[in-house]
Amino acid sequence: MGGGTATVFPPHVVTPLAGLRAALPREVEIVHAQGADPRTNLTPALHGFTLRSQFRDSAGTVMADLPQPDGKVQMFGSMPIGVSSDRLRSARITGSFTPDRTGEHTFAVSGHGHLQFALDGRVLYEAHLAPDSDDPFLAVMSPSEARLTAHLEAGRTVDVTLDYVPTGRDVGAGIPALSFGLGHRPPTRPDEDLLREAVDAAARADVAVVVVATTEEVESEGFDRTDLRLPGRQDELVARVAAVNPRTIVVVNTGSPVEMPWRNDVSAILLTWFPGQEAGHALADILLGAAEPGGRLPTTWPVKAEDCPVLDPRPADGVLRYEEGLLIGYAAWQRGQTEPAYWFGHGLGYTEWDYEQAEFIPCGSGSSDVLGTLRVQVRNVGSRAGREVVQTYVESAEAASPTSSLTLTPLRRLAGFATVQAEPGQSTTVEITVPRRAVQAWDTATGTWRTVTDEHQLRTGRSCVDLLLRTPITVIFP
Repeated sequence: MGGGTATVFPPHVVTPLAGLRAALPREVEIVHAQGADPRTNLTPALHGFTLRSQFRDSAGTVMADLPQPDGKVQMFGSMPIGVSSDRLRSARITGSFTPDRTGEHTFAVSGHGHLQFALDGRVLYEAHLAPDSDDPFLAVMSPSEARLTAHLEAGRTVDVTLDYVPTGRDVGAGIPALSFGLGHRPPTRPDEDLLREAVDAAARADVAVVVVATTEEVESEGFDRTDLRLPGRQDELVARVAAVNPRTIVVVNTGSPVEMPWRNDVSAILLTWFPGQEAGHALADILLGAAEPGGRLPTTWPVKAEDCPVLDPRPADGVLRYEEGLLIGYAAWQRGQTEPAYWFGHGLGYTEWDYEQAEFIPCGSGSSDVLGTLRVQVRNVGSRAGREVVQTYVESAEAASPTSSLTLTPLRRLAGFATVQAEPGQSTTVEITVPRRAVQAWDTATGTWRTVTDEHQLRTGRSCVDLLLRTPITVIFP
């Protein structure tokens, strides 16, 4: 669900596997395999654990005793009700764990300070952990981790306790923070065995659904991503599954673009954008057709990171120069020589649409903010009801000319969009308000917005490059 202040702690989480099992009839056999683990650190203790968190002052008085959904305690900017940051001296995760398999279980303790971990009252770890970074934000969002193992028997419940005495509790003046946790990994086989198991299962299946993701370890506030690849061996997992099953669906659970080198080898890609606690039910609705994937890309996705028009945002000699000017995002891609994997505005649904006609109705001379209204008629020509996102972009005739000197001016800019729903065969009209700002430029000499007077047109369609209608527009000065 993303790192940093995007992190939330829901009372429950519906996994993709649980969502599909709940939605599909019993006669449908669902085979699950882990495949590839994207994490460097262990997953917070969850399955088989019943936990609580306690917060104490210097006298040992419990200020708060709360249900703990998993083994991760992370607070930034505020503390639970009843907990005072200046009084807090220690915290504890306590509860029980019932393993579902016998063997060597791996536990991880994390945090900056003194940690003591015990199973059934027997202390297995006690030490002081120091941060790996001088950055106080990273110290909270990505605390140090130590691991230990214990042999456990399936079905035999054990008590677990992790005591924590933090070193420092604030990030900056007046910003309380606390981060520590208990991770767990059950007995598992080597990565290659897990990958082979997933590939074998996919080869025997009618349909393979591969869920890949970024984690808070690579996608979070407080630090930059070092690349746009999926962490771990997830790309290899997808490629190997697609090689044995032509009906492979890849569910990409990320909050921003990633490289997808296998994108042309799979049947479908679904972006889920960190959907939260009901992810599994929502995913089942989309995959099984109860709902339509109606979103459109708010960013342009590259084939590889090196293709991005702006890749290095680091200041030089204390100065960050915006040499790209107005060419940011899809505007930069349109002026570049490299084709992205997917353009801004791209997205598919479960039906097809015809764009039949568009008409622009200008506002009167008294309107200073609105240029006019574009009416677009579209028809659902598919076999089922659907939802479409109609997008219109304003294009300057001068900027679009092959001989134009305006190479640092965007070729076209999004002027507006609207959604429409229709039954099979139904035609419907949607209205898009076109703001005057869409044909304005900033005048540095006067410090005001200036209306550009050359010829413009609206290009309407399904993305910033899939444009199906052209509509001249008249600019009436207010």
